Amino acid sequence: MPTLVTSATDDDKWQGGGTPYSTFASLPARRINVGSAVMEIAFAPGDFDLPEREILNWVAARARIVAGYYGRFPVKRLRLLVVPVEGDGVLHGTSFGYAGAAIKLDLGRSVKPSQLENDWILLHEMVHLAFPSQARRHLWIEEGLATYIEPIARVQAGQMRADEIWRQLYIGLPKGLPRPDDQGLDYTHTWGRTYWGGALFCLLADVEIHRRTNNEHGLQDALRAVVNAGGSIEAEWPLERVLQIGDQAIGVPVLTNLYEHMKATPVDTDLQSLWQRLGITMKDGKVAFDDGAPLAAVRAAITAPPVSGNRLGRAAQ
Repeated sequence: MPTLVTSATDDDKWQGGGTPYSTFASLPARRINVGSAVMEIAFAPGDFDLPEREILNWVAARARIVAGYYGRFPVKRLRLLVVPVEGDGVLHGTSFGYAGAAIKLDLGRSVKPSQLENDWILLHEMVHLAFPSQARRHLWIEEGLATYIEPIARVQAGQMRADEIWRQLYIGLPKGLPRPDDQGLDYTHTWGRTYWGGALFCLLADVEIHRRTNNEHGLQDALRAVVNAGGSIEAEWPLERVLQIGDQAIGVPVLTNLYEHMKATPVDTDLQSLWQRLGITMKDGKVAFDDGAPLAAVRAAITAPPVSGNRLGRAAQ
């Protein structure tokens, strides 16, 4: 459980230089411990309707979800700048790594507790912390992972129902399919192909890893291995190196082979066939599961919480 410390002193001020880090350096910080990691949270000038403690507790809870997915918080130190802006809700987030892991979060001054509870943006940005910074042509893997993992981490933490993540994927993944004149993921930089095309890559990899290892491993194991090898937003590694580390952890070359298949070729995935094999149908906006489908056990395993901190399998469903 994160430890919340609400006092701040001059020693708690942000360190670092350059934009956006120069902004952090001028502000006092609150500390939240997540295992051996430390988050330092600074508030830009301005007031919120909610007490500061409630916002800090929300940040701590989000950090706990991310740590649960990866086995630990993905960086040793995170600087989080919370900027009050007009309106309500969690409005925008940006993650940085070039001078240490950092997130800038635009938070509505009138944000409501229910909006914090249902927010996906902060989790999305925290997931970015757990993958090495990539060249521009590989933005799809960074955004695709964050799009795919954020709701799975919430399901594993008991913050979302499993049918909701499959509803989101059912609706969202067609936006990631190649259109006429599209190329492979490395060469098509539209919004749909970047976020949802990247998420489709992650789902295909996750399904194939589970299938080939009889549900002993999934994409989560590969990503944990990357984090344990020091792969975070603070590192700049070639994508091929990252995928090789993941494949070595799961024992099958799924990530490397799938990347070779999709990086320069506009692969058109038969989503309806995939849903049928996973046992997923949707009618009137509601998802139903067929537990007799060929890959029903894979579907259940993808959202099942880890058995332990060093997961070797999945909890029974």
